[in-house]
Amino acid sequence: MALPEVEEATNHFAFSVPNKGKLKGFAWAWNERVVLKRPRVPNPRVLAVRVANQGQKEALLSAEPEKFFTEPHYEGFPAVLVRLEAVSVADLKVLLAEAWRCMAPADLSTKKKRKA
Repeated sequence: MALPEVEEATNHFAFSVPNKGKLKGFAWAWNERVVLKRPRVPNPRVLAVRVANQGQKEALLSAEPEKFFTEPHYEGFPAVLVRLEAVSVADLKVLLAEAWRCMAPADLSTKKKRKA
């Protein structure tokens, strides 16, 4: 919530930023398929976080598989799943700021960079 114009979802754990009249999600609780053919359920130990592109996703997945993973549902989608117990608060702050930057409008993202 410390990032500019962040909105928290009211019906589930997720964070978005407005961009061109729509909310663009950048972090949310991972909904895990626990039982085949049953609805997915939120897993509070894992956070899904947007990344800039597939290259960044692959770099994170290969560099630190104990922290980051993916599943077939996210194939081709620029996001990684983050094991919260495996990342530090400092790491998480960086991940969330980068995820926000991926989804924020350019003018808002530029303002944030100038302040940093």
